[in-house]
Amino acid sequence: MADRSKRETKRERELRERRAYYAQLPPEEKRAYRERRIREKKLRKLKHMAVSSGVMLALIVISVIGVLLQRGGRKTPGTQQNSADPAQSSVRLPDYVVENLIRKNPYSRPGDPLEQVNGIVVHYIGNAGTTAENNRNYFDSLADQKEGEDARSASSHFIIDLDGTVILCVPLNEIAYASNSRNADTISIECCHEDETGKFNDATYMSLVKLVKWLEEEYDLKPENVIRHYDVTGKECPRYFVQNEEAWNQFLKDIER
Repeated sequence: MADRSKRETKRERELRERRAYYAQLPPEEKRAYRERRIREKKLRKLKHMAVSSGVMLALIVISVIGVLLQRGGRKTPGTQQNSADPAQSSVRLPDYVVENLIRKNPYSRPGDPLEQVNGIVVHYIGNAGTTAENNRNYFDSLADQKEGEDARSASSHFIIDLDGTVILCVPLNEIAYASNSRNADTISIECCHEDETGKFNDATYMSLVKLVKWLEEEYDLKPENVIRHYDVTGKECPRYFVQNEEAWNQFLKDIER
């Protein structure tokens, strides 16, 4: 309160001095003085308006940048959020999925867009006792085939290990070379198995059920949209589910949402 009084007294003193100065001026100088004061007031007003406009412009710019950043942070269907790969889809992977993408190449990851997902295809590796990592590395090694060789094409979106670990090899917004004529509209899952019967152990089976149920929910699919490789080509894959129809039917019950 004391500081405020002091400032007011100073303003009053300045005003008295200005009036005294004005009173002693000749008429023609008084007119010039008034005009100068008017110009000074206008200039102050313009400066104030410029500062206000600058603040407003800055706020608008900040708001626009904020909106752009929010939009940039949103994921669009088909890009993984936990991946540095720019091709990733905006589907957020479950915590139990390990992302270990293979290299882009013509033989196992061509980079062609998976524009729609109408189903899920279940496979078995066919090489008993091998791990998900073994098979992921095999898919990746196909990139090293030389042009002109009798090249092989193969891959899968997911591979489920003998211990239930799930690896993502191909982004969910790209096709994988797994399901022949259904590559263009399905997500593929390869499952490891311990022996030639192709039967999945409990860890692999439970991860398969969990993964398929998540995909069903993510892509609005139903158990009838989940098929075997056998249902596409007639190939005995996955072998145990082809040779044991009741086991396949039980699996379809287990994945009901």
